Amino acid sequence: MGDPFGRAVRDHSRGERDEPLIQRDGEETREHPIEQFYFTEFTAESDPGRWLESYLDGPLLDLGAGAGRHALYFQEKFETVALEVSENLVATMRDRGVADARDGDMFALRETFERDRFRSALAIGTQLGLAGSMDGLRRFLSDLAHVTAPDGTAVVDCYDPGRIEEGDLLGYRPDPTPGQAARVMTFEYEDELGETLLFRLFGPDRIREAAVGTDWRVADVYYGDEGPHYRAALDKA
Repeated sequence: MGDPFGRAVRDHSRGERDEPLIQRDGEETREHPIEQFYFTEFTAESDPGRWLESYLDGPLLDLGAGAGRHALYFQEKFETVALEVSENLVATMRDRGVADARDGDMFALRETFERDRFRSALAIGTQLGLAGSMDGLRRFLSDLAHVTAPDGTAVVDCYDPGRIEEGDLLGYRPDPTPGQAARVMTFEYEDELGETLLFRLFGPDRIREAAVGTDWRVADVYYGDEGPHYRAALDKA
């Protein structure tokens, strides 16, 4: 399977991108804002940045690390391991100076890292939705608990279906289950179409529900504005 998303980010980083990265749901398309999402420098000077940093400590596992925006900041403070399933993104992070960028699957953590390896974990980019179901979310949280210390913390993000209005998200699919919905989309770059991605959208209460029995609890939820995107801070119950 090709990697149009990873290639587009890599080409952008190298100054070689001439075509847009497109999000597609059937005939509906939107341009994905690569520079804004992956190449603006992260700092802890803003309210969202301060909130995020307050829940993280090292060693840190950065899951779905993209182009290394967060890893570049946090590796200056403590050991940071940046994990990505795309070889193009791993190469991009290394080119940009991420010290420990690795090719790996955030949904196979037990096979990748030993127990209690990290003090905290970060999964920003709504990849949490690729867990696919409530059962998948529980498995992910259980595996994440396994590779983080007994006093570990984590920050994840998602879209809250209860705050989504029509037209907010390309590929949005409503669901009758409270606090759940779906998003279906594909990335396209230079006429290459990637695999169809199915994201399950979980509201904060669904994350609380999935965390039961995994050692995690939802310690705080940060919206930042009136939109549907939020971040959830987890700690060990």
